[in-house]
Amino acid sequence: MENQSLRVSVGEFIALTNQTLEYAYPSIEVEGEVASFKVNQGKFVFFDLKDSEGSVGCFMMVFSLRIPIEDGMKVIVRANPKLTKWGKFSLTVQAIRPSGEGSLKKSFELLKAKLDTEGLFAPERKRLLPHMPTKIAVISSTQAAGYADFVKILGDRWGNIEIDVAGVQVQGEVAPDQMIRALNYFNEQEELADVIVLIRGGGSADDLSAFNDELLVRAIASSRIPVLTGIGHETDESLADLAADLAAATPSNAAQLLVPDRRDIIHRTSQSLRQMMQRTEQRVDMQLKDNQRMLSRALEKTEQKLAVVEGEFEQNKELLAAYNPERVLDRGYAIVRGAVKVGQTLEVETSKHTILTEVQHVTTK
Repeated sequence: MENQSLRVSVGEFIALTNQTLEYAYPSIEVEGEVASFKVNQGKFVFFDLKDSEGSVGCFMMVFSLRIPIEDGMKVIVRANPKLTKWGKFSLTVQAIRPSGEGSLKKSFELLKAKLDTEGLFAPERKRLLPHMPTKIAVISSTQAAGYADFVKILGDRWGNIEIDVAGVQVQGEVAPDQMIRALNYFNEQEELADVIVLIRGGGSADDLSAFNDELLVRAIASSRIPVLTGIGHETDESLADLAADLAAATPSNAAQLLVPDRRDIIHRTSQSLRQMMQRTEQRVDMQLKDNQRMLSRALEKTEQKLAVVEGEFEQNKELLAAYNPERVLDRGYAIVRGAVKVGQTLEVETSKHTILTEVQHVTTK
C-alpha cells in the first residue's frame, strides 16, 4: 500500500506550518549580527540577522524597538518564527537587546546622543532634592543587597522617614516596563512623595542595560517628582543616571545624599552652641568692661562737679558768716532798736552788752 501524502492548499500549508512552528517554538531567542536594517513608513522595522553559517529575515513594529540599532551590531532577539503568505520564512520580533560589550556600548552612545540632542540631560532641567524629605518612594528589587544597604544606611543616618516601596525587577527584558509602571504609579498618587529613588546594586554591562531603555529614560525625565538614582558601582553610568535630577554613585551613596547624618548634626549643633556661649560670654565681658569704664567716667565727672559745688558752698558759707550780725558786733559795731525821736528809749546791743538809753537830740543829715 502506497503512503498517503497530505494534500493541502497553499494557504492551509502556510497555516499548518505556522501552527507547527508555534507549537515547537512559542518563543525563541536568536543571536546574530544585524544587517540591512531599515524602518518603513515610520512603523515597520526590517533587518536580517546573520552569522557565519546563515541569515534570517526579521520583522518588528517600531514601538517595540526600545534601543537604537544599526548594521553590524550583535543582538539577541526574542521572536516567533513565521512563514509569510508569500512563502518567505522570517522571525517576528517581540524584543531586541544588544549582545556583547561592543554592541552594548554602541547602542548606549547612539541613544545618549539622540536624547542629549532633545535636551533630556540638560543641567537646567535638573531639580534640587528636598533638604529633609519626610516621604520617600523607592523603586528597586526588595531582594537585592543594594536595597538592603540603602534602607539600613537611611535608618542609621536619620530614621523616622516614611518609605513607600515598589518592588520590581531591575534586570532583564521585563525590568524597564516594571520600573516605568512604578514611576507612573508614584506620579499619579494624590499625595506625592518628596522624592523617588531608583536603585540597583552592581552588575555587568548587560545586567545594567535595563537602565538604558529609552522609554524608561523618558519616564524619569518627565517625572513630576524629583528622581534620585543609585545604580551599580561608582564607575557605572546609565542613561537613567543622566536623566535623573541627581545620580548617586551607589545605592548606599543615594541614602547618604538623601538625608543628613543625625550624629553630624548633633555634633555641629553642640559646637555651634559652645561657640555661641563663648561669643555671648565675650560680649557680656566686653559690655561689663564698657559699663565699668562708663561708670568710672561718670563718677569722676560727679566728683569734679561735687568739688565745684563744695567750693561754692564754702564761699557762700564764708559770705554768710561775714554778714552774721554777731560778727559785726565783734568788730565793735552796735545794733540800735527803737524809734529815733527825742524822748524815746532806744535799745543798743553790743557784742557784750545791751544798753537802754534815751534820745535827747536828733540831727538829720
